[in-house]
Amino acid sequence: MSVVTFRWSRFILRLGGCLFLWWVLTGGRASSWLIGLPTIALALWVMNRFPQAPFWPISVAGLLRFIPYFLLQSVRGGVDVARRAYSPTLPLDPEIIEFPLTLPAGRPQMFFLNSVSLLPGTLSADLNGTTLKVHVLDRKVDPQLGQLENRVAQLFKCPLGSEK
Repeated sequence: MSVVTFRWSRFILRLGGCLFLWWVLTGGRASSWLIGLPTIALALWVMNRFPQAPFWPISVAGLLRFIPYFLLQSVRGGVDVARRAYSPTLPLDPEIIEFPLTLPAGRPQMFFLNSVSLLPGTLSADLNGTTLKVHVLDRKVDPQLGQLENRVAQLFKCPLGSEK
């Protein structure tokens, strides 16, 4: 497939996806297209204007390993925050820590950033290049960001920075 054919195919798929999404969101009302068509044109322009990150497919085996980890960490995170909220004796010692990312840019990195908040007492605060700032509720507790990064790398079958 030539580069031109690939670009047109990608454009047609995006156009179809945007049209379908707008139709679903508006319940197919004809009057909505007055705003919808310019909005879709702007969205397509933005999508094509900025460079695309490499596509990293999701590994089925990695997904099957990530789901139980995600569920367990979500429950642990919720219990930890609830315990801290209702227990005045549990001290808070918040801090912003920096974590050097080794995941490649694109989907793996964004997935990691969004998943950090599922860990007990953590929240993604800022991304500056390849350094993630994370707000932790207790600086004495290891947020296990490296373990999460490894899980995400397995999910996307991508190498970490030291493995490239």
